Amino acid sequence: MRAIVYRSFGEPEVLELADIPRPAPAPHEVLVRVKAAGVNPPDWKLRRTPYPPDYAEPPLVPGWDVSGVVEEVGAYVGRFKPGDEVFGMVNFPLYGGAYAEYVVARPRQFASKPAGISHAQAAALPMAGLTVWQAFDDIADVSPGQRVLVHAAAGGVGHLAVQVAKLRGAYVIGTARAAKHEFVLGLGADEMIDYTGTDFASAVSGVDLVVDIVGKDYPARSLPLIRPGGALIAVAGVTPEDVEAYAKAGVPQGLLIVEPDHAALASLAALVADGSLTVHVDRVFPLAEAAKAHALMESGDFVGKLVLEI
Repeated sequence: MRAIVYRSFGEPEVLELADIPRPAPAPHEVLVRVKAAGVNPPDWKLRRTPYPPDYAEPPLVPGWDVSGVVEEVGAYVGRFKPGDEVFGMVNFPLYGGAYAEYVVARPRQFASKPAGISHAQAAALPMAGLTVWQAFDDIADVSPGQRVLVHAAAGGVGHLAVQVAKLRGAYVIGTARAAKHEFVLGLGADEMIDYTGTDFASAVSGVDLVVDIVGKDYPARSLPLIRPGGALIAVAGVTPEDVEAYAKAGVPQGLLIVEPDHAALASLAALVADGSLTVHVDRVFPLAEAAKAHALMESGDFVGKLVLEI
């Protein structure tokens, strides 16, 4: 089968199109013919260096998000049958191998793809959508009237976090480059801050929840903005110093590591199918141009999600 492989860590140019053996499903797995694969930050971070798992040694096939058609089912699988259209996040944070014509995974890592959603949209949804869903369901119970600050609000996780927060009745403030403000406001954000020209820490205050996808010094700069009873959800990571500072201030903070969840995927897909949630696909690349997709993702010069078409 065709797949994108990298045989050493490095820049996007290490990604190459290759022919590798097609996987066979174990009795507890399904084999999915991939129609589209989502591109996410962990894809390129792992391509550069073993991040975060230390098991990963090249040669490797990147990716975790897929949408496609069930080709074959193992002897013990009853959830799907050949021909079913499915989408999901396979095996994260373990090896996924999504940039390929076929993947194998346990059936509960997939949900049925609604007929009204394209494979590109479905492949763009799992990792980013599950991150938001699990953040708001498991860590922060966002309620009407709360103020939510979403950093990197035009990105894959950010543009979905803005919408889900609005669906829950929150007042949403986003940070993004000025050129992306119209896009995020169109998704329902109430207020935008251009982080390139304005210090967000001096432009906003009294927020109930900060959703941070940036990391670096953002958790530290966000702490004074959080009112009593508020919290921080970090996707990009927090330092030990941040953890200590938040504990001292009595503000809960949590580092979210997303996990497969077929029930949440089904809920997200239903919202997309009925028009309540928009998963924005900025560009679709052919599989052979995965290096271009990675270079664009690292540049940040896009909004929403990037997808590979198989």
